[in-house]
Amino acid sequence: MDFAFDQTTTEYRDRLLDFMDAHVQPAEPVYAAQAAELAGTWATPPVIEGLKTEARRHGLWNLFLPDKEHGAGLTNLQYAPLAEITGRSPKIAPVALNCAAPDTGNMEILALFGTPEQKERWLVPLLDGAIRSAFCMTEPAVASSDATNISLRIEREGDTYVLNGRKWWSSGALSPECEILIVMGVTDPDAPPYRRQSMVLVPKDTPGVTLKRGLNVFGYDDGTHGGHAEIDFEDVRVPAAGILLGEGEGFRIAQERLGPGRIHHCMRAIGMAERALELMCERAVSRVAFGGPIADQGVVQDWIAEARIRIEQARLLVLKTAWLMDTAGNKGARVEISAIKAAVPEMAGWVIDRAIQAHGGAGVSQDYPLAELWAGVRTLHLADGPDEVHRRSIARRELAAYRAR
Repeated sequence: MDFAFDQTTTEYRDRLLDFMDAHVQPAEPVYAAQAAELAGTWATPPVIEGLKTEARRHGLWNLFLPDKEHGAGLTNLQYAPLAEITGRSPKIAPVALNCAAPDTGNMEILALFGTPEQKERWLVPLLDGAIRSAFCMTEPAVASSDATNISLRIEREGDTYVLNGRKWWSSGALSPECEILIVMGVTDPDAPPYRRQSMVLVPKDTPGVTLKRGLNVFGYDDGTHGGHAEIDFEDVRVPAAGILLGEGEGFRIAQERLGPGRIHHCMRAIGMAERALELMCERAVSRVAFGGPIADQGVVQDWIAEARIRIEQARLLVLKTAWLMDTAGNKGARVEISAIKAAVPEMAGWVIDRAIQAHGGAGVSQDYPLAELWAGVRTLHLADGPDEVHRRSIARRELAAYRAR
């Protein structure tokens, strides 16, 4: 078992670390100032465009796509340490490299299942970073963790599909740059539970698509990532050619999309935890209380030691999952994907929480990134399936052999 990075990973990692030091870190205060000026518009701060140009120049573009036709051709195992690095500045680095959700998952869907016409119209500009997109699956009226609950109707009428229903937490939809929505709904309510759903491509400017509001995340509007929209679909008509793969394939496509999305979230969350630990250590050696640095306090040393242990454990499980996805496929790694999706947010949330505690009042202020990092990680307990659903899947797999006896 070899834990060393291969040559390709090392080369990309060195370039990315240089990019982070030279461009991303200096851009953080600029980004924050521009985002404050753009509050409520859900527009991307202008500094991002310059970072995109630099990322392309450094050969750091579309790293998440494993096929060389559309992306960098990296395996999941090669991409993992790179995504982790971007997690140290999660609001800037992923979008600067065109590796930000929800566009990553949407590009993966189009690359895997899109027709040549769909790819030309939507995938090409997404790969180029010229437009953004949204994924519309979650609904306010049902428990969307069970995809069989989805109620938005997609009905065939001649050469068109007609959509009626409501979605929310449609990340990215409020961005002025968002032009395409991938919408999951029911085409055949009488089919078997996992064959009822389909996905269709809906241009955002289609009549009947109404952006009702943006949803806050623990008080943050998350506007610089295009926000999280609640959307009404009322008699929305789109060409039948806009369906992805065919009727009844929605659940299958969702599973193909969510597997990589889940591990990408976990990769970045490890980077978030690493940054929090770094800030905690810096604070511990510089902050004096009761006659000495708080780094001399046993409880703080215990936080730091425990943080390192938890980060290393989580990283190893993520790397194993990435390797399994590369060798056994997403289906072969589904238990491990569920495991990291439950374990990594828990780990990162704990580390960030201890870092906040070490900073005292400063930790919950805007002077440090910790409060916003915590809010982002806390949402990962829900995003792409709540912890309880993933734990249920793992337990059912563990119990299967015993039930068979």
